[in-house]
Amino acid sequence: MRRIPAADVKLSKAMSSDLPERSMGLPDVISTSLKVVFCGINPGMRSAAVGLHFANRSNRFWRVLHLAGFTPRQFEPEEVRLLLDCGCGITSAVTRPTVSATDLSRADYVAARPVFERKIAKFRPKYLVFLGKPACSVFLNQRDLAWGLQPATFAGSAVWVLPNPSGLNRAFTISRLIEAYQQLFKAVASRSS
Repeated sequence: MRRIPAADVKLSKAMSSDLPERSMGLPDVISTSLKVVFCGINPGMRSAAVGLHFANRSNRFWRVLHLAGFTPRQFEPEEVRLLLDCGCGITSAVTRPTVSATDLSRADYVAARPVFERKIAKFRPKYLVFLGKPACSVFLNQRDLAWGLQPATFAGSAVWVLPNPSGLNRAFTISRLIEAYQQLFKAVASRSS
């Protein structure tokens, strides 16, 4: 994959600095010209404490990403910037950390949407990939979402919904997660060629 120029890379806090440190989100790893931006629901407490996306060892994100073909090897959370070299970025829909995404209310998503939409409109990835349905459902104002490619776009990007890789998501085995993520990988590859 092509290397992203350093000048195009943005690593930033998504919320204002006048909020208490604990409420701060994780830094976005995002750039222009990305094929995919993965969007987690919100940071877990472990991730927020160490300042790294998907840092909880029970989270299967990094393993699934590799096994689905997005990365040449399994990255560690500390290597998140390497995603840019793979044409991928990462962000969160809601920046406030919680123990579980179920601790968020609809109001949290509604409040987060304007800032999130401006960010996606600015960087315009080919695919905006929601890891789980809650944020996407509110952002697109659609109750019943299917997994996979959505008929609607968001801020100029195609929208895809994948199962959340959290270890708390017992409805999806590792093999089912890999299969779902591979469908996206194949769609991205075919769109690129």
